[in-house]
Amino acid sequence: MAVQTTFDFDQMLSNAREAYGEELLRMADDGLDFVFTYTDNVAPSSSAGKLIAKYPDRCFNFGIAEPNQVGASAGLALSGKIVFAQVFGPFLSLRAADQIHTDIAYNDVNVRLIGTHAGLTAGGGPTHNCIADLALYRAIPNLTIEVPADAGQCVKAIRKSMEFEGPMIIRIDRGGSPSVYADTNYEYEFGKAIEALPGTDLSIISAGSSVYWSMMGAKILKEKYGISARVIDMHTIKPMDTAMLLKCARETGNVVTVEEHSINGGLGGAVAEFLMEAGFSGKFKRIGLPDKFAVLGDPDEVYRYYGMDPEGIAKQVAELLK
Repeated sequence: MAVQTTFDFDQMLSNAREAYGEELLRMADDGLDFVFTYTDNVAPSSSAGKLIAKYPDRCFNFGIAEPNQVGASAGLALSGKIVFAQVFGPFLSLRAADQIHTDIAYNDVNVRLIGTHAGLTAGGGPTHNCIADLALYRAIPNLTIEVPADAGQCVKAIRKSMEFEGPMIIRIDRGGSPSVYADTNYEYEFGKAIEALPGTDLSIISAGSSVYWSMMGAKILKEKYGISARVIDMHTIKPMDTAMLLKCARETGNVVTVEEHSINGGLGGAVAEFLMEAGFSGKFKRIGLPDKFAVLGDPDEVYRYYGMDPEGIAKQVAELLK
């Protein structure tokens, strides 16, 4: 059964980059034992900055030395600590790949790497776009990958990760995204996808901010084309909820993936790999950033340029189903 979501997004913007810090502060106030490492882009006025000011003995600033931060986080975890490490997303995956692979995953330690600014970033261009990270993370053993759909779900992931054994990536966007879930009391489990919207003609599998785009696209598909699209929030990219994928393939027959990532190696690749090996024969399409360095511009405009906004999603799905 689908959970309660909302299409009234205008007044329901949320910011996962603030939400994770607010939840860490609440957890510290609750007496939970963890340490926090961070890079120099954590502003003192932010929610994480308030955590640092209130609990300086458990917070460590590594400036702009992301590989050192990830390696030191592994050392703190090996000493018995649960570590939350906030790193600017593009530099987490591209600059600290060796440390993620060898220090974090190989040692199977309790580090939660919070990669911010996933997808396209405002004004940074190709050097600051975080669109190849999932391809790297998926290929590394022992690494669980969480991609919250909104700030409320990010809070759930942060809190629940305290009970989780092993390394985890928590991938969040640049901030200011609409809230997907009107009621945050829904069941949330790592590795278990959520049916955000029911549908019978096809299943749209998405994660992160693209869950909202997919729901809006489904609304357009229903109103303009008479197509009933199911939307699945696949918040755990690895390990993926393959039971949900099989259920969607069986019940709707057609599958589309939507993600703020390159079409190579991310959510779409993971879904395709599993379904093809399972004998899937329906129609399938990946919607994401093309295999090229993206054009420069405001992220929302660039997403629209590549057909990843709700109208673009609806158009591509309608063309697929003819």
